[in-house]
Amino acid sequence: MYLALFLILMSGCATKPPTQKENICEIFYEKRDWFDAAADMREKWGVPIHVPMAMMYQESSFRHDALPPRDYILFGLIPWGRVSSAYGYSQAKTMTWDDYKRETGRMFASREDFDDALDFMGWFIKKTHQINKVSKWDANAQYLNYHEGWGGYKRKSYRKKQWLIGVAQKVGSRSKRYATQLKTCEDDLNQNWFMRLIF
Repeated sequence: MYLALFLILMSGCATKPPTQKENICEIFYEKRDWFDAAADMREKWGVPIHVPMAMMYQESSFRHDALPPRDYILFGLIPWGRVSSAYGYSQAKTMTWDDYKRETGRMFASREDFDDALDFMGWFIKKTHQINKVSKWDANAQYLNYHEGWGGYKRKSYRKKQWLIGVAQKVGSRSKRYATQLKTCEDDLNQNWFMRLIF
């Protein structure tokens, strides 16, 4: 009984969002395993850590069970499902998530798992680079692809959505801040990772 209660409490701590989301160093100091996952994602997909982290901040505020807003019918009074199938840390839509699992062979990947969600974003960013020739370092344009899809970005559908252009600019600015912050702590994070491995 005590063991079950302990595991429940620990799982709650594991999925709790970081307390200082504006500083990527503080995020990784608080969530040490997240840095390991981010380093693995960078190694696997060639995607800089600060770009998907800035996008994830915008999409879910690092909440594992984030959902899109509800859709309403009958004069906006009766809730009727969600506006999309997006879910989890990355707010990946079901169809795109299924494509990711099929292409990567990661059939048991979960949108509620940070490692899986970040790996998905690395996969998506690399494909955006391949399909639409958008730099993996361009968080602004990468976010527009993420939101509108590759076809929507090609059609420049975002041009009719000034609010989205503004959000993408915020993601781009946060990405640059994260990049600057990460330069000040990455050596320490790497050293701490090695020390944790030894001890």
